Amino acid sequence: MKNSRKATLLRMPKRRATPAFIVESRILILRHQRVILDIDIAELYGVPVKRLNEQVKRNEERFPSDFMFQLTSKEHAALRSQIATSNKSRGGRRYSPHAFTEHGAIMAATVLNSKRAVHMSVFVVRAFVRLREMLATNRRIAGKINELENRLDTNDSVILDLIEAIKDLMTPPKLRRARIGFQSPSANATG
Repeated sequence: MKNSRKATLLRMPKRRATPAFIVESRILILRHQRVILDIDIAELYGVPVKRLNEQVKRNEERFPSDFMFQLTSKEHAALRSQIATSNKSRGGRRYSPHAFTEHGAIMAATVLNSKRAVHMSVFVVRAFVRLREMLATNRRIAGKINELENRLDTNDSVILDLIEAIKDLMTPPKLRRARIGFQSPSANATG
């Protein structure tokens, strides 16, 4: 009999999702700003969305337009499938969600005044900072790529000029030769 070995499936160890990663995955870019929607903030801070929105309404002076804004119906419709809201007729959201910038997310933690909100706000700040650093790195890389392209364009034109000069040197100049042989005097007079 042959020795048969059991095939075992090797699995990668499960990587536990860090709070910073959880926050980073919820950051969106709307109106050229990095924001987190109220539904995600409420989940991160461990409160119902209704309670979060109540606290925001009670403390409107703490949320200027650069801290928080409400999505337009067009923006809400574009995000509707991504944030998985239910139909209005079936008890879903009646209003467009709020979008919180980095400062608005921190302010939301202060108005909620719960231990989890304060704890998670640290991860929110870290996530926004990390995103900002990544965007700055991407901008630097894009700048370097543009610089290299410009250098290549300059070098290409110099190389093409060199190739043309080499071709000119390789082709022998055409010399005007005197004709050999007898020439009739009538040919010289007419021609």
